[in-house]
Amino acid sequence: MPDQPPPRPTGSRPTLAHVAREAGVSTALVSIVMRGAPGASDATRERVRRIADSMGYVRDERARKLRQSSSRLIGVTFDLQQPFHGDLVEHLYAAAAARGYDLAISAVAPTRDEDVAIQALLRERCEVAVLLGSMLDDESIRQVSATVPVLLVVRDGAAAGVSSVRSDDVTGVGLAVDHLIGLGHRRIAHVDGGTAPGAAERRAGFLAAVRRHGAQDSSRVVTGGLTEQDGSRGMRELLESADPPTAVVAFNDRCAAGVLDHLVRSRVDVPGDVSVTGYDDSRLAISPHAQMTTVSQNPEEMAESAVAGALDLAQGGQPRQVVLTPHLIARETTAAARETQA
Repeated sequence: MPDQPPPRPTGSRPTLAHVAREAGVSTALVSIVMRGAPGASDATRERVRRIADSMGYVRDERARKLRQSSSRLIGVTFDLQQPFHGDLVEHLYAAAAARGYDLAISAVAPTRDEDVAIQALLRERCEVAVLLGSMLDDESIRQVSATVPVLLVVRDGAAAGVSSVRSDDVTGVGLAVDHLIGLGHRRIAHVDGGTAPGAAERRAGFLAAVRRHGAQDSSRVVTGGLTEQDGSRGMRELLESADPPTAVVAFNDRCAAGVLDHLVRSRVDVPGDVSVTGYDDSRLAISPHAQMTTVSQNPEEMAESAVAGALDLAQGGQPRQVVLTPHLIARETTAAARETQA
């Protein structure tokens, strides 16, 4: 007997979810097929469309047109506890306003997770969502992109099939290592970012840079994270080791602030005994307590690229990955290694 068409759902017309369940795929993938967006194989497209046709699925043009009516709003999620995110948001406002757009801001906080923050943006009918430092997995991001175009900032979006704007983290950490090697340091440690976005790239950049300078045998990586507490814990581990470093490259400025705090409380002279570099050039890097050597991710340029990329997506453009070149800013937390000082 010929294959029987799948039964139509009773009580309402078929939806994307009905088609997805019958096809055994995600709703996000069905949406990609129906929109003709990249991200599905030809065989999958043919199969999903055949099932949709047999179920009598009809795209809701009224809802589509409602979504397409311009709200002139760019939705932005950011981590309330990350100073660099605050700096980015300030520049995003300016970049959006220059193009006649405004931002709808939704914060991620210890008591408010990223899913909640994103849902709040969707209720605002934003034309596109810009997610700063998203911690969602690739499949979750794909599901969000089935509802609204998505651009990731400070994270690669290729695996999730969305646009992204980020800094070249491998090069950035390499600049910090080059700077310290130039000051005569050989025992260099990296307090890494754990599982945070960009941590793997910065870790790889550190290891590649110390190998390039032949300092791999006297350098090491310890587990850190995004916060001051992570930096302090990593620095404590380093000071308790048999051969502590003379220089530390921290994952970000918050982590570096924790490194510096632990050194000060341990009565270790900075930069006389230990030099410290951060990453981001956030407001923490120019606090009254520490003029921090750090790697700048060019927040103004990053915001400009993010808004341009987001509006391109909102107007039907294809996902693109933009990688910006960082630069090092030398301040007061790095100096020549003591053994090289005359």
